[in-house]
Amino acid sequence: MQSIGIIGVGSYLPEAIISNAEIGLGAGVTDEWIVRKTGIRERRRAAPHEATSDLAVAAARRALRRAGLTADQLAYVVVATSTPDHPQPATAALVQHRIGARRAAAFDVNAVCSGFVYALKTVEKLLAGAAEGEPRHGLVIGADVYSRILDYGDRRTAALFGDGAGATVLGPVAPGLGLREISLVSRGDAHHLIEVTAGGSRRPPSPQTVSDGDHWFRMDGRGVRSFVTRTLPYETGRLLRRAGVSPDAVRHFVPHQANGIMLAELWPDLGLPRAALHLTLERYANTGAASVPVTLAEMDREGVTAPGDLVVLAAFGGGMSLGIALLNWALGQRDGALPDGSAERHDGAPPPGVDSSAGHLLTVGDRLSPLAP
Repeated sequence: MQSIGIIGVGSYLPEAIISNAEIGLGAGVTDEWIVRKTGIRERRRAAPHEATSDLAVAAARRALRRAGLTADQLAYVVVATSTPDHPQPATAALVQHRIGARRAAAFDVNAVCSGFVYALKTVEKLLAGAAEGEPRHGLVIGADVYSRILDYGDRRTAALFGDGAGATVLGPVAPGLGLREISLVSRGDAHHLIEVTAGGSRRPPSPQTVSDGDHWFRMDGRGVRSFVTRTLPYETGRLLRRAGVSPDAVRHFVPHQANGIMLAELWPDLGLPRAALHLTLERYANTGAASVPVTLAEMDREGVTAPGDLVVLAAFGGGMSLGIALLNWALGQRDGALPDGSAERHDGAPPPGVDSSAGHLLTVGDRLSPLAP
């Protein structure tokens, strides 16, 4: 089967920057409290006219330009989101239409914040098994607008989330590069830890559900932390063993950007002594299914990876769900070679199609403080 890898990345973060001070006013907490509890200093908020599909379209166009492809070369457009524009049609259908991906099948994936890795595996398998002559490129987008479902009086959740979208283009890559192993885990018995209880077929919208606040996002933070600290190190080690990869060989670890303090505490337990932990939550907070691809786009923009580098992606979210992917980096940027074959050097300018407004990429080695100012 053809090796499939990530050949283009792009992100879109809304223009509005929301500070901890602004969030703290409604939630009754201070900037110092938010930083101490989460490591987050600010987040982006979608403009009133922006919906999830708008963010996804912007990220998709940037990823396609980075890959040197046009939308009509895509076989699939998949959007991972838990904040779709509306219950139906799928948000991916709107994205497909607006970017002009006329040949692509389009559908959504909802595994909450794990959705991007779930969609990655789905599209990778579809492309790897494509018949000769069929299109072999797919677009996987993580996009969420959590600002529309947050209770800004709830200090447990108000500060944690931001809005954003990240996109990746998948396609054929050279042997030895691309996606190697992906593990998906679900623990439905813990589904109650993260939920929006109204708005579906069990509890349709009504004046009562609105007045009771049942359309707001709710989370049991302690329960989520317990799930992640129990499950993530074990499943990461299991995936590496299955792939026959030593933990020493991993160069980059890209987690779901849920909470910087939790990730810093968890980092030693992952046992990846030569890897860098990549965090973007300081500037963008938790962008749901977008957080992993947004961080990948940031890594690409800053040129911190080399072709062939072993990368682990790890996402976790409601359900409870967990998705871990092992890949060899397939974008060649350190030698200046862009996917279209041009010889532009990286001199500090972002590569084509990558969000030029992206902020600082905080990378963490085993000797650095993950949340140092």
